[in-house]
Amino acid sequence: MPPVEKHVKISLENTGKECKEVHEWLDKDPDTKAARHDITKIHEYGKMIEEQHGADARDEYIRHLHDDMKAKFDHLKHDFEKQLADTLAYFGIK
Repeated sequence: MPPVEKHVKISLENTGKECKEVHEWLDKDPDTKAARHDITKIHEYGKMIEEQHGADARDEYIRHLHDDMKAKFDHLKHDFEKQLADTLAYFGIK
């Protein structure tokens, strides 16, 4: 997953705002990080973030989740492709 600084940079490029408080809220506390990335809470957390920080921050919260999921799936895909290639090579298949 991208670090907070990367999320902040993306937010600045998209909205001109850092939305650092939102990114730190999502990522800083290891005890709450997984729960705050729970996509079933998007409506609840999105509403809370919009009330506290505005619509741009809500959009950046959703983008943060998207970017983290994309990074995770890209990593899984890479691992799968490497494992498949290694398995095929083991059996002499290229």
